[in-house]
Amino acid sequence: MRISCVGAGPAGLYFAIVMKRRNPNHEIVVHERNPAGTTHGWGVVFWDDLLATLRTNDPDSAQAIADQAVPWSGQVVDVEGQPPLHYVDGGYGICRRRLLQILIERALALGVDVRFESEISALSQVADADLVVAADGVASRLRRHRADQFRPQIEAGRNKYIWLATTQPFPSFTFGFVPTRAGWIWFHAYSFKECVSTFIVECAPETWDGLGLGTMRADAALKALESIFAKHLDGHGLMSRDGHGNTLPWLSFRTLVNRTWHADNVVLIGDAAHTTHFTIGSGTRLAIDDAVALASALSEHDSLPRALDAFGRRRQRALARVQRDARLSAEWFENLPRYIRYNAPTFFTLLLARRSRLLKRMPARTYLYLRRKYTKLTGSAASPLARIGGPAHRFGSKARRGLSGAESGTPCP
Repeated sequence: MRISCVGAGPAGLYFAIVMKRRNPNHEIVVHERNPAGTTHGWGVVFWDDLLATLRTNDPDSAQAIADQAVPWSGQVVDVEGQPPLHYVDGGYGICRRRLLQILIERALALGVDVRFESEISALSQVADADLVVAADGVASRLRRHRADQFRPQIEAGRNKYIWLATTQPFPSFTFGFVPTRAGWIWFHAYSFKECVSTFIVECAPETWDGLGLGTMRADAALKALESIFAKHLDGHGLMSRDGHGNTLPWLSFRTLVNRTWHADNVVLIGDAAHTTHFTIGSGTRLAIDDAVALASALSEHDSLPRALDAFGRRRQRALARVQRDARLSAEWFENLPRYIRYNAPTFFTLLLARRSRLLKRMPARTYLYLRRKYTKLTGSAASPLARIGGPAHRFGSKARRGLSGAESGTPCP
């Protein structure tokens, strides 16, 4: 089969690796519009479940990723004015650039043709391919050519956020909440290489406006954020992907869903097919799962249309709950004042329960009362309340579990 993958992110590269391992005779070309070494991320987080998937499908790249990963132990919630609370859990961080280098090197070793500065903006450029895999991100150009068939829907979130980095180590995945004159502002931080951590800042748009973060020059905004989070940074600075002149690249998260994931011989994977809010930290894992599922479907069916139909149905079913959880998690942070007024232990419980549909629909105190009642009656914390949205998949599978995927990155060697 002649396959063109558009986009050299984790989804496109890993799909090429898995397909080549299953059949070396496939002719696979990966097109990447950016120069080699370019990335749009700092670090990514993952858990043992992703390592297990990687080891099953390609032990060589799995071992290289495990060797480069930085383990972190536990998660911390630190609300200013209250004692920090710790949650026992563990995961890994890795530099996004290094992750991509590992996958690129492995793809090349298997005979995949990886082409940088190869921009594919029209399907006519890959007309000779039997299969076109659109792995070109949330703003996928290829998806636009079949928009009437894919029927994408994009919804922007309310909060503002930005991916930054710092040389301050965070050995635990840390949530830090700080009050300001314009409202609460908080960060999600984790180490992903020696002496470098991802540092994601999030706040309500009113706080963002009130602090002037959208109009300050980048260097001034970084200094303002360093001052706000001085206690947590302990003298270390913040870094942005942008230079010091323009405003910082603040974002509003875009949740993407598509009615269908394939049109003719074009199939969507990764962020081109779906996005899930970074507070559940599942971006990289879901991209890898897409890649494996597509390769499996192609191996299981002798007809391309049947294979793509099976892949789309399988992945859309698998993502239904994850996407629901992601929306609930995003909404929880968008309604932070509703929860942060409680003491630290109660706030922590509510943070862990942020995927709950019931919590969204009733007063927090009522939710906690029902939860305590059930625990007292059964002796188990695994109540129906928890299944409807209790502790976020081991603290939100990545705080699903705490964070993701977001994979915004620092230059790493």
